Amino acid sequence: QVQLVESGGGFVQAGGSLRLSCAASGRTFSNYAMYWFRQAPGKEREFVSGISWSGRNTSYADSVKGRFTISRDNTKNTLYLQMNSLKPEDTAVYYCAVDRSYRWYRTLPTSRDVSYWGQGTQVTVSS
Repeated sequence: QVQLVESGGGFVQAGGSLRLSCAASGRTFSNYAMYWFRQAPGKEREFVSGISWSGRNTSYADSVKGRFTISRDNTKNTLYLQMNSLKPEDTAVYYCAVDRSYRWYRTLPTSRDVSYWGQGTQVTVSS
């Protein structure tokens, strides 16, 4: 059974940092692009960042560019998101996701491009 388990969320003051992790089990995702999405209350789920299967290519939403860094460790089947200079508008539930296609990387994926989702981890940034 495939599982994606996020961790590292929490409560932080504006300007602070958090590092999210997403541990995958049940299969290996080293040949699949992976992404972070987020969903704030009353809003649609939105793309945050993506990384190709090799880790060579990354992309970011304009709202987080320069503040967030995505990475992956295929030996550990784990995805990361380092979040710095957090703002109150970053408050949301953060989800990791796996692309539905083998060795296909999308710079701006949508929910339709995802085959697996994690359960989400809450990030709350106070002003």
